[in-house]
Amino acid sequence: MHIKNPANRSIKLVASKNQTITAILSKAGQFTKFLQLLQSTREAEQITNQLKGKSSSGGLTVFAPPDNAFTALPVGTLNSLSDQQKTSLVQFHVVSMVMPASQLETVSNPLRTQAGDTGPGKYPLNITADGTNVNVSTGVVNATLDGTPLYAGDRLVVYQVNKVLLPWALYGPALPPAPAPAPAESKKKKKAAPDAAADAPAADSAAGTTASEAARRVRGVGPGSCVAVAVAAAMWWAM
Repeated sequence: MHIKNPANRSIKLVASKNQTITAILSKAGQFTKFLQLLQSTREAEQITNQLKGKSSSGGLTVFAPPDNAFTALPVGTLNSLSDQQKTSLVQFHVVSMVMPASQLETVSNPLRTQAGDTGPGKYPLNITADGTNVNVSTGVVNATLDGTPLYAGDRLVVYQVNKVLLPWALYGPALPPAPAPAPAESKKKKKAAPDAAADAPAADSAAGTTASEAARRVRGVGPGSCVAVAVAAAMWWAM
């Protein structure tokens, strides 16, 4: 894929194996502020050591913002960061693999930079290419790659990007909290026991019937009792 150079300037690609990121950006010019960040955070030294050793076997790709990209930032954008945050910002411009221009259309998003976590609200980096332009999105800013690589080697590729890549973790709005889990359904109330009062009439009726029968027995009231009284009276008068 051929990437247009908007400035129509000729960029000489450096192919020496001994070139460091500091030497490449110093030779290209207009990267003073990014170089300062690389050196103050010791990421320049870290990149050099990774390329010399085996800690970055797949090589590295660096997205380098020029000085005018830093000048365009709101006042205090960098000064508000802690040392660790500045290190994360620089690492967000470094991908742990070689990405030649011919492969920018087929990269798998989100790219994992050396800043780490690519999850929502962290350090996701997405690249899209349409054949002539390459767009880089962080969720906070949308940038483009200007021209062909500043450097293209076996283990290192350096691109100029027209904006400072501000990661969401440092500059994005706070994400809304995850919704709380739905409360568990309350246990169904146990079915109420039958009201004792509902049984009261039946109990009273039964008790009343029993009491009535007992009273009749005590008083001797009943059909058999009446006959016995009548017979006794007739016999008395006959005497």
